[in-house]
Amino acid sequence: MKIALGADHHGVALKAEVAAFLKESGHEVLDLGAHDVVPDDDYPDRTVPVARAVIAGEAERGIVICGSGVGAAIAANKIPGVRASVCHDTYSARQGVEHDDMNVLCLGALIIGSNIAKDLVAGFVDATLDSHPRFRRRLEKVRALETEAQKAGG
Repeated sequence: MKIALGADHHGVALKAEVAAFLKESGHEVLDLGAHDVVPDDDYPDRTVPVARAVIAGEAERGIVICGSGVGAAIAANKIPGVRASVCHDTYSARQGVEHDDMNVLCLGALIIGSNIAKDLVAGFVDATLDSHPRFRRRLEKVRALETEAQKAGG
């Protein structure tokens, strides 16, 4: 699987570890920066390229790392078609894909360490959407909300 990665200054070191882990696990990595710690960079600048890469089909999924993961999730979800969530437990990282078709995982480098991050990433990339009609129905409702928001200009 091809995974787009991005991180602000808080996530640069953890992103490097996640990238290495993904490559060791047989995945292709599209590293969209940051590559250096620049204290004044902003998480939207690192999140949006990852989200757009997923939507454009340049990557199957995305992972964004900022301080808490919250800002990255908020920014990613502004891109139509992205379903992003901050996850700091393995159940949510896996279940977010299985039930909600989450396509961008957001992590907080100030919240978790590299071992937990690797467990979360493994759950995220190994999960597939459950085809149960209940989950499909819910996903269609989410897509309808997004379409409604786009038509309203929001």
